Amino acid sequence: MATIPQHFANREAAAELLARKLAAYDGKHPLVLAIPRGALPMGRIIANALHGDLDVVLVRKIGAPGNPEYAIGVVDEDGRIWTDPIVSRLGIDGQYIRDEAARQLKVIKARRTQYTPIHQAFDPQGRIVIVVDDGVATGATLGAALRLLRQQRPARLIAAFAVAPPETITRLRPLADELVYLSAPKPFRAVGEFFADFREVEDSEVLQILRETSPPA
Repeated sequence: MATIPQHFANREAAAELLARKLAAYDGKHPLVLAIPRGALPMGRIIANALHGDLDVVLVRKIGAPGNPEYAIGVVDEDGRIWTDPIVSRLGIDGQYIRDEAARQLKVIKARRTQYTPIHQAFDPQGRIVIVVDDGVATGATLGAALRLLRQQRPARLIAAFAVAPPETITRLRPLADELVYLSAPKPFRAVGEFFADFREVEDSEVLQILRETSPPA
């Protein structure tokens, strides 16, 4: 059955609403981890509202052959690969997965090299960790980020995002201690359809945010 979707003026407006839903963590010094690049402006707003720290979590989706926006898997910063069951159903070649994962890992490494001089990473162990994404379609990227972070033993692991289809929310629930979201519309075609302004976040903006939120030396 179709549900009435919630629409947002932009990522910043969605972040303000998420920050209100996360208000219970204000004063608990949470670590807010944004998935680059789109979630960085949101993460900054949420971290500021909750008086927490801001950092990034680096994972990259592996797109389907001929349709790079459709995630069939994901690779994390340690080179671990997760694939969706659809890979076997579609008969996607394992070499394609390995080649695409290697290509995406190069992007991750390049970003880490770019970010580290201006923003040293925070250790999530023992922290309340809030992973922020602007919206979630298949859940592959966010799911991999949650799996990666769970291994680093946070005190509590929360996923926060503006919008996702109900079936994706169901898949994500076992991976986090809490999901905080604003809308779960059905039908769902793409994240961008729920934002009036869904402009691409440029590297220059990401770098500026990281400079402004860098931890003291």
